[in-house]
Amino acid sequence: MNKTYWLVCLILFCVQQVSANDPPATEVRAVWLTTNYGLDWPKNKTDIDIQKRELITILDELKKYNFNTVFFQARTRGEVLYQSAIEPMSSEIATPKPGQKSFDPLAFAIEECHKRGLSCHAWIVTYPLGGNRHVQRLGQRSVTKKNPSIAIKYKNEWFLNPGNPQTDDYLLSIVNEIVTNYDVDGVHFDYIRYPDDSTRFPDRTYFNRYGKGKTLANWRRENINRFVTKMYDSVKRIKPWVQVSSAPLGRYRPLNNKHDGWNALETVSQDAGYWMRSGKHDALYPMMYYRNHLFFPFADDWVVNSNKRIVVPGLGPFQMIELGWAKEDIENQMEYTREKQMAGQAYFRTENILSNLKGILFSINDFYKYPAKLPAMTWLSDTIPDAPYDLRAEKVKGIFQLKWTNNDSVRTTYTVYRSESDDFDRQKAENIIATGIREEMFEMYIEDNDEAYYYYITASDAYNNESNICHPAFFYHSETEK
Repeated sequence: MNKTYWLVCLILFCVQQVSANDPPATEVRAVWLTTNYGLDWPKNKTDIDIQKRELITILDELKKYNFNTVFFQARTRGEVLYQSAIEPMSSEIATPKPGQKSFDPLAFAIEECHKRGLSCHAWIVTYPLGGNRHVQRLGQRSVTKKNPSIAIKYKNEWFLNPGNPQTDDYLLSIVNEIVTNYDVDGVHFDYIRYPDDSTRFPDRTYFNRYGKGKTLANWRRENINRFVTKMYDSVKRIKPWVQVSSAPLGRYRPLNNKHDGWNALETVSQDAGYWMRSGKHDALYPMMYYRNHLFFPFADDWVVNSNKRIVVPGLGPFQMIELGWAKEDIENQMEYTREKQMAGQAYFRTENILSNLKGILFSINDFYKYPAKLPAMTWLSDTIPDAPYDLRAEKVKGIFQLKWTNNDSVRTTYTVYRSESDDFDRQKAENIIATGIREEMFEMYIEDNDEAYYYYITASDAYNNESNICHPAFFYHSETEK
């Protein structure tokens, strides 16, 4: 092995020692929770109550390991996991029993995420509609039957046609339905691109009609850009705080005049860097399921194109199964994102993490030693909210309880800190007890011992702008001292 390889290993080792001991107070820690085929959820297909318990167990585990963001797959291929007037409910969701209320998975996921301080984003599969068998099973409920003019078949798969402007209207109706009816923290797009190997994608008729002298490649990119612009503007008109993001291919473009194969810009007409530079995305979670020279420089390139917005590399622990990666491959990528001060990490997919594949959950437990706040979207709003006040601390029936008052409770979340002294730094992760709290109260068990702490609360608005700290409450944990 050459000297360069060992130098890289030494750098990554040193970075690991620093970041593991000093984790950031603000960091996205996300998972993709896949509902397609019930890969992550639901495993049970026949009982709503069991499905609810399964999801609660998953969210409890994510909370336990200090994750803070869930991409809940709310639209798969022409089916949805919410109560929609446009598309049918996914066949993965159990049918209500006689006398039982119908189940709205997205509403339930949002409610349960918010109870645990987790941010919940509606993950939308954009253009793919599924294969022949899937479309036939949906029958007249499929968009291929209800609105065949916007559907197109390619290699035995059905897609919405990006080249037909009416496709934009259909997708916008779905996005607007979700944003209007649900308290989502974000909308997150997958497959917001042309299909793989699309050189023969049958859109020539539309290109001839709408191309207007452009090359086919540029026309296709502009079709996706057109939808992204409409979608972003529409979301912001309805609820400006809802984060708009997507998961593009992990390699944005060729680097250093090298054509390293599959990339977003050239292969699938996906100009995600433009979406950030033009202000039509708040965040990108690129699917960086590669190693070494196909990961590190491409991660850096996403930051270059970030427009100082949120870039969170999507890491692929599933490759420890499919390609036999070592756990250290994922760990090195986790560490690199911190070294480069990227906004965080996202993982595909949830079950690969929570099953502790090759011990990866042990590594995450060390990596996420403390809770973390979400980065502020200051390009949408940079107004600092008022700090909470009248903080009270007491033990009630053996449970430690903090209560406070806040003048603005509209989509406000709170972070609880504690420190041994009043020389307090809210940028130290070790001071964070909990974040994402949505009530003006926090409870936890504390031991009856000789310790004493200053407790603090901050308020964050819907854009994750954080207030100053409130006046602290000082509390002795010993009943006799108190």
